[in-house]
Amino acid sequence: MEKVVLAYSGGLDTSVAIPWLHEHYGLDVIAVTIDVGNERDFTAIREKALRTGASTAYVVEAKDLFVKHFVWPALQADAVYEGTYPLATALARPLIAKILVDYARQEGATAIAHGCTGKGNDQVRFDVSIGALAPDLKIIAPVREWRWGRDEEIAYAQQHGIPVPITASSPYSIDENLWGRSIEAGVLEDPWVEPPADVWAWTTDPERAPDDPVYVEIDFERGIPVALDGQRLDGVTLIQRLNALAGQHGVGRLDHIENRRIGIKSREVYEAPAAVVLLAAHTELEKLTLSKDQWDFKQLVAQQMARLIYDGLWFSAHHQDLAAYVASTQRFVTGTVRVRLHKGACRVVGRASQFSLYSHSLATYDRGDTFSHEAAVGFIELWGLPLRTQATVQPLGAGSEPPPSLLPPGGGSADGEPATRP
Repeated sequence: MEKVVLAYSGGLDTSVAIPWLHEHYGLDVIAVTIDVGNERDFTAIREKALRTGASTAYVVEAKDLFVKHFVWPALQADAVYEGTYPLATALARPLIAKILVDYARQEGATAIAHGCTGKGNDQVRFDVSIGALAPDLKIIAPVREWRWGRDEEIAYAQQHGIPVPITASSPYSIDENLWGRSIEAGVLEDPWVEPPADVWAWTTDPERAPDDPVYVEIDFERGIPVALDGQRLDGVTLIQRLNALAGQHGVGRLDHIENRRIGIKSREVYEAPAAVVLLAAHTELEKLTLSKDQWDFKQLVAQQMARLIYDGLWFSAHHQDLAAYVASTQRFVTGTVRVRLHKGACRVVGRASQFSLYSHSLATYDRGDTFSHEAAVGFIELWGLPLRTQATVQPLGAGSEPPPSLLPPGGGSADGEPATRP
């Protein structure tokens, strides 16, 4: 019997997929569950997969891999999709795809299956990533194929002895890992409705957060966070502690209208306390240690990186090239950033680095000023020379109609006469 490796979460969709893959494809199912900080009972999930019909079930600890090879590079790149989304779910997908391919090779499987629907971004990320890593493997998406309603799924599960909750489940679709938590569906599908209180799990309501602010100092080495308040921590622990601290102060709530890769807009709600704080801190440290040209160009690279991560193109030559540039920019992004957390707000209030390009003696207006004021006159003379030259022979606005905003309604002059050229 041919084998299929199934990305198994333990939820209804992937549990139902196990017997369905047996029945419709005649495949031996190998369940692979990957821990990227999901905070679940993985022993119970593995046992459920075996009871449901999987011949083998693996649980893979991947939090360290996730942080080192996906989260930190994205942080170094300042990758934030459409200015809001820190890409938590999107960053986990290429890692999960890589692990699924590794197990498919190990087990001699001919196919990989996942539980994505035909309407979301994750199907794109999984299919494209798997195709880049193992173009010979078949990809099966049972939920995308069967297009059942939830009642039909539950009925199928009951027929096959798969345990399902008797009480109504949460109306939300939720995915979480160390870098963030995403919530969609239910009342959130109406962009006019404020997210209800039961949406949030990691963050305190800012209005109920502590009255006194808290300050945290974050040490970076080559763009990677290595310590909180002087205590060196591994990446997983650092993110976990910062999630708890910032979440306690209501930091990290995001409400976003998002452009999905498949061409529709969706309303997404995110909780990402550590990501919000670390991205703000890292950006400010870069402002201190990168030149203006580096900083300006890196903003373009950050947008490109965010988009390709969101679009499932981690395993692309374009990503490889951009990642090399990002790594080069981080050579001197080392220092400490002090952040103030208070009632849902995260504000950088201090930054220092041994590689700082900020010079007090050049910036100060007080004693010790070493800036050459005389040189400024010559600089301005040369900087403005092209404009003065052009203005001499080509007066600004000559030979053109006034801008539309300067014309009264109907295009005439203020006194009702037709507009004339100067």
